[in-house]
Amino acid sequence: MGVLVRVPTPLRRLTNNQDKVEVEATTIAEFIDRMEGDYPGFKERLLDETGELRYFVNIYLNGEDVRFLQGTETSTKAGDEISIVPAVAGG
Repeated sequence: MGVLVRVPTPLRRLTNNQDKVEVEATTIAEFIDRMEGDYPGFKERLLDETGELRYFVNIYLNGEDVRFLQGTETSTKAGDEISIVPAVAGG
């Protein structure tokens, strides 16, 4: 059993319309790299040119924002759940 990833609607075209995928990863950075390997184009939608999370993308590990943990170096383990949540703006 790996890490369960909940894929938001805007990224599902990269995952063949799957709303959930499972990957083997021990950190958020490794999860992003594995997703890029399986679904090319995924990484550039999550990380900016410096390798930091894009400001309009939130990644949650078991309900906690990874920005308040160790960012992309946050550890993961089998059975964890990652949710990718694009920020929504409006007026």
